[in-house]
Amino acid sequence: MRKQEFFGMAREEAVALLAAAPVVRLAGIGEQGQPVLRTLHAVVVDDWLYFHAAPVGEKSEAVGRAAVIAADELVATIPSHVFDPERACPATTYYRSAQVHGTLVGVEDPALKARVLQALMEKHQPEGGHAPITADDPRYRGPVRGIAVVGLPLTQVDGKAKLGQNRSADDLGKVLRFLWARGEAGDPRAIDLVRAANPNVATPEFLQAPAGARLHCALGPADVAEVALLLGGQYWNVDVPKDRIVRAQLSSSAWVGARDQAGALVATGRAIADGARCAFLLDIAVAESWRGRGLGKALTKMLLDHPRVRGCRRVLLRTRDAQSFYHGLGFREGVALPGSEMTLMR
Repeated sequence: MRKQEFFGMAREEAVALLAAAPVVRLAGIGEQGQPVLRTLHAVVVDDWLYFHAAPVGEKSEAVGRAAVIAADELVATIPSHVFDPERACPATTYYRSAQVHGTLVGVEDPALKARVLQALMEKHQPEGGHAPITADDPRYRGPVRGIAVVGLPLTQVDGKAKLGQNRSADDLGKVLRFLWARGEAGDPRAIDLVRAANPNVATPEFLQAPAGARLHCALGPADVAEVALLLGGQYWNVDVPKDRIVRAQLSSSAWVGARDQAGALVATGRAIADGARCAFLLDIAVAESWRGRGLGKALTKMLLDHPRVRGCRRVLLRTRDAQSFYHGLGFREGVALPGSEMTLMR
């Protein structure tokens, strides 16, 4: 296999990876000096990483001793034939990892313990459905007192990202085109991560945009606030609450966007698609200052070529005033199909 090369990650990115990870891994030392390795839920509160544990057990025994808590994320597997038609050696995996080092500290303050437990619930049961955990609530007073909460200060954090930084610009172009063509579930996001880690790589043809704008293949939770702001004033969302706009974006089969040179979101578009027969384009919007410059066309072309959309036989959309724009992309009105369109409004 090719020699591994890793590149440092900014502290805030490493902390964000630790905070977002569904589970993290604790490596510590037990009471008898034995190594302890456990998978657990964790949450970031006030620049500490916390987890809960039984009052007696190896995790609690590790309190007061040196430990490392780590999280990692598989970004994409890159097969050897992307680089070489014969040799297996170039096969590789792209991923990100983050670690925090320090001494584990037991939490005694009931109010802080309750805050940590509430934060864990908000992370892993975001829909709520329970009374908030507070130290003085009689329903939680006993459980909060009886459970152990352990923290590690986020003072010594490091992260590494293996995203092709050791590759030539030509090789990275091959990687980006391969990921777009393969189109597995995480590949669009992998493209965005690889481009961010290699800012000097040439923009591939499927991501070409007007000067000053940069297309993104996979918007996500970090983008919802900006997207909701951009979509909130659109005529089709006048009576749609912000929380429904957000939920719709996060439930999309494909969700793309564009940012300007300052990093501000200036365009968005999404699709609901089955990947084979039918796709519906929705919420395509461009910031007013960017209209008439070709950004909407570039964004929509990318959305139509998205792995979840490109294989669909029928692509549908509705518009009140942009028919001529979509005509230029091949859309036509009044295509005769068997049966009649029916709608259930709820």
